[in-house]
Amino acid sequence: MKLFYLLLLLAGSTAAFHLDTSGRREDPTLPSEALTTEASQTEAKSRFAMLDDVRLLANGLLQLGQSLREFVHKTKAQINDIFHKLNIFDRSFYQLSVVTSEIKEEEEELKKTTNILKANNEEIRNLSLEINTKINNILQERTQLQSKVGSLEERLKGLSQSMIPADQLREITTLKEVIEAQEKTITSLLIAVKEQHDQLDHQKIKIKNLEEKLSFNSFQLTVDKAMDSDHSATDTFEYLQINSTDLPVDCSELFTRGETKSGVYAIKPNQSEPFYAYCEMSSDQGFTVIQHRADSIVDFDQTWEMYQNGFGDLEKDFWLGLKKIYTISQLGAYILRIDVEDWKEEKHWAEYSFSLEGPSKDYTLHVSHVAGDLPDAMTNLTSSRFSTKDKNNDSSCNSDCASNCTGGWWLNTCSETNLNGKYFSLRAKGRSVRRKGIQWGPGTGPLYSLKTSKISLRVMLVTDSGN
Repeated sequence: MKLFYLLLLLAGSTAAFHLDTSGRREDPTLPSEALTTEASQTEAKSRFAMLDDVRLLANGLLQLGQSLREFVHKTKAQINDIFHKLNIFDRSFYQLSVVTSEIKEEEEELKKTTNILKANNEEIRNLSLEINTKINNILQERTQLQSKVGSLEERLKGLSQSMIPADQLREITTLKEVIEAQEKTITSLLIAVKEQHDQLDHQKIKIKNLEEKLSFNSFQLTVDKAMDSDHSATDTFEYLQINSTDLPVDCSELFTRGETKSGVYAIKPNQSEPFYAYCEMSSDQGFTVIQHRADSIVDFDQTWEMYQNGFGDLEKDFWLGLKKIYTISQLGAYILRIDVEDWKEEKHWAEYSFSLEGPSKDYTLHVSHVAGDLPDAMTNLTSSRFSTKDKNNDSSCNSDCASNCTGGWWLNTCSETNLNGKYFSLRAKGRSVRRKGIQWGPGTGPLYSLKTSKISLRVMLVTDSGN
């Protein structure tokens, strides 16, 4: 449109110029040749002026066209980027809708099952009341029979010296048979009542478990929706600002509630706000994973504050955080399990009885070897304080071990065990370099940086104390 207006302006200027030159009258006082020469010169100058204006206008139009083309290309790129992001959002929203629908279907099924169990519970309760009424009636009849038998015995004592009539003997025999039959009936009814009570207790426990599972699934759905809707703005290592009494205290309790799938769940240890943790479910117990290493994406050479709060990706490589580990350890007796794999794909493990002191004692470690095929490299670390590159608590070592070895760990006389060291994709050359890696050193043999490591906590069982 701007180009069209400029062309109109140019055409109007040209027309006005022609009208101006053609409308001039010849001066009668001047010679005709002079007039002719002056007109030709004026016309030539005007033509050159018009050509300059046209060139300027053409250059302006070319620059305007170039700017418009660049603006169009830039706008197209921005629109394509917006469409790409909208497609990603649509796919994420569709996946979230599918998961939400599945969870809603499971909730409906659980609600139906709960309603059926409640109805059965009411029926059992009514039957139990009826049986109790019948038992009370039988006990009353039994009392009456016992009183009759007592009176008959007194009469028998009075007639002990005389001959008992045959009709009384028949009456006594009949009463005894009735009493025996009543006792058998009472015994069978008591057995039936006990079975009904056991069944009723079982139904109550089952209903309670289903209600807890339904409540937990509803809460987990809410948490997952919030986490998926704003995943980029949520720090999974922050404490959750929610009020709920249905959260498990750790992954072991989550397992006892019937959860068998490993993944990230919200837990709430005593004296702590809720937070996310990775729960690994085995066939017989749940493990709360506090550390995992499998590649070099996450840098474990972090500060004291980061090791207190936690960092990484809970589904990949991470450190849960000393504050959270301490609150879990305060729940009771725990086993610390170490799982490692070397570059020959050989896997080994070790388990220790475990306790941890609070931040005022710099999270002092206390362990005792229980079982495993790994050489014991943790017992000599007991009573050690946690150290990082900006806070060295290994007072028995002259040099700064935490800074020298990289990664936060419980250090004692610059020990060679550190599962939070630097991750090497290949076997590092040089002892000083290998010392900075993921080490498990019992004090003998060459240093060797491991391929993977995992540290987890589980509740101590009765069988663990016998090992």
